[in-house]
Amino acid sequence: MLKFPPFKTTIFSFSSPFPSSTSSFFIPPIPKSPSLTFPALGLHRLSTTVAMTDDSTMDAVQRRLMFEDECILVDEKDNVVGHDSKYNCHLMEKIEKENLLHRAFSVFLFNSKYELLLQQRSATKVTFPLVWTNTCCSHPLYREAELIDENALGVRNAAQRKLLDELGIPAEDVPVDQFTPLGRILYKAPSDGKWGEHELDYLLFIVRDVGMNPNPDEVKDVKYVNAEELKELVRKADAGEEGLKLSPWFRLIVDNFLYEWWDRVHKGTLPEAIDMKTIHKLT
Repeated sequence: MLKFPPFKTTIFSFSSPFPSSTSSFFIPPIPKSPSLTFPALGLHRLSTTVAMTDDSTMDAVQRRLMFEDECILVDEKDNVVGHDSKYNCHLMEKIEKENLLHRAFSVFLFNSKYELLLQQRSATKVTFPLVWTNTCCSHPLYREAELIDENALGVRNAAQRKLLDELGIPAEDVPVDQFTPLGRILYKAPSDGKWGEHELDYLLFIVRDVGMNPNPDEVKDVKYVNAEELKELVRKADAGEEGLKLSPWFRLIVDNFLYEWWDRVHKGTLPEAIDMKTIHKLT
């Protein structure tokens, strides 16, 4: 298991050509209360009301997750400042008016041939439906096991949970100590006129051969690609061919980090790229 020094945050800004736009850990349930507090943290839910709009067309599964899941709110230095529903955290109106920023993660899973597993998000996803993206992109929740900051353990626990939820990858295939946290990015991206993302995103690499049983409520398709195949997907997305689209966070990571880190996976030098002190602000 890799050992990481304590995080000390520095924020750098980068530009991208992309338009701005089950775990082996016990995870206790969160009581459904708008005034939930963890005594050790002294943090409360920031929003006492949910911004209600017409969601009659929202898929039932996605709607349940939107209201039941509580995201971790952070400031731009990744300090936890509270929590709020997934619903509120993805409303562009609230993102813009209240500057809601939540913690997230992006998993890049490679097989033993060093091919990267991509997923196409399902048509029922509220944000960025049907786009192609990295292996798994989601949020640690406001629960004890996923709030552990030391060595990004909370985020790694969440990643293991969501790889099972979305792709049916058993926890034993992706042990939490096999994830390598490489860095953090901060970005904002609107999905449509209503929904969007504003995330402080942990980037996790893992090399494992895994079993899969994708959940159709979350994932429409999956594929493994090598670096050249990914470059062709990017070219098609840029050209608007085949209606292919990439998620904005994935494109930012591709443009700024992915190919260098992928090369290090091949060479066995990935630990040399770890930088958990810096938060890269990408636009």
